[in-house]
Parts: sequence; C-alpha cells; structure tokens
Amino acid sequence: MDYSIGQVAEAAGVTVRTLRHYDAIGLLRPSGRTAAGYRRYGDADLERLQQILFYRELGFPLEDIATILDDPDADALTHLRRQRELLMGRIDRLRAMVDAIELAMEARRVGVDLTPEERLEIFGGDPDVHRAEAEERWGDTDAYRESQRRTAAYTKEDWKRITAEQKAIVDGFAEARAAGVPATDARAMDLAERHRGFITDSFYECSVRMHRRLAELYVNDSRFTAVFDRTAEGLAQYVHDAICANADRQEAR
Repeated sequence: MDYSIGQVAEAAGVTVRTLRHYDAIGLLRPSGRTAAGYRRYGDADLERLQQILFYRELGFPLEDIATILDDPDADALTHLRRQRELLMGRIDRLRAMVDAIELAMEARRVGVDLTPEERLEIFGGDPDVHRAEAEERWGDTDAYRESQRRTAAYTKEDWKRITAEQKAIVDGFAEARAAGVPATDARAMDLAERHRGFITDSFYECSVRMHRRLAELYVNDSRFTAVFDRTAEGLAQYVHDAICANADRQEAR
C-alpha cells in the first residue's frame, strides 16, 4: 500500500510542510511518485518517519537523526534497543524528579506569616522564588501534599529549629569528611540516618528508597550540589555516598 502526503501528515500528526522539508533535505524521501509527480509513501517510509519522530521527541537534531538512521550497521532491532535505553534513561530522570520532594520543601511557599525580613533571617532569602516550579513538578505527589500540610502550621520558631537541625547535620557531614572518615563508616552512615529521620519528622515520610533517590539528586542537580558544596567543596558527593551506604545497611537488616 502507499499513501499520499496528506494521509501521512494526518496519521503522523505532522504538517505537509514538514514532510516536504524532510524530503528536501533527504531525511525522508517518498519511495514513489504518481505520474503527475505527487509523493507516495510506502510502509517502509512510514516506519522511517516513526523513527524520525521518536528521535525528534528526544531532542535529536535532524542531522544527527539522518546519521543514526542511515547507519549501515544498525537494523530495526538495534534502533529499538537504542530507543529503549533512551526512554529508560528519561524515565529514571523523571522518577528522580518526582521523588525530589526536598527541593519542593525548600522552594515551596513557607512561613506565610513571616515578614520578608524574617524570611531572610531564617532562610537567607525568599523561598517563594521557586514555588511555582515546585508545585508544577511535584504538586500531585503524596509526599508534597504531606509536606504542605505539615509546614502550613509551622511558626517562625519552628522554621528556626528545623533550619538549625538541617545545618547541624550538614556540618556533621563536613566535619566527618574533613576528619577523613570514609562515607561507608558507621559515623557517616549514622549521620545519613539522622538526615533521613529529620526529613520524616519535619516534612514527609522518607523511605530508604526515597532517601537513596534524593542522594542521586544531590550529585545530579547542580542546585542541590551547590547547597552542600557551599559548606565544603565535594560535600554533596560525600553525603550521597553516605546515604547510599546507609541505605544498603538498612536494607540488609
């Protein structure tokens, strides 16, 4: 069977202009033409278009897509495997974002009754800045809703106490690292467990699994890395390693 350019455009959700452009640059040339010169697309053309649109969805430039699809050593199964790897990578990143409620905690609107001066005193800035982003990313999660419910009742003194506890934990990590304590040592792992308990007590139930994913965020998201590394360069990686070691210890029990 073959299809007109209009049929292909409608089925694929693209414009006729897009298909003409793909033809012009040699990315997707129709396998046939009518006597009048109109484009006709076959099943193989549609399969190639599907591959093009998939890679476009993942942000690949058209030039790179052409190189990938025209690789003589890559068959259909190779493309499927590559696509699966790319999708799994994206899924992992999205899951990490969903579990990154600590960022939502730091970015959400907190201390409704606090003055700007009090917010500066407690947080060193205004935590409302990233509220919209946090709500858009994690607003539908149970952990975010639990954090919202708890923190809505917090007073200025509550926030001072929470901020002081968080600082004490981070300083504890920094001191252990400076003393040459391995991240796998009981001292570092105990700090990691204290950190997990702090999140659970102050914001939301932080499981070992969620804590491990937060640790990944600390080294994969520059905003989190900066929070720890302001205390000591390289501290984010140390905290990550300690949390992962503690998670292994908790799961083995």
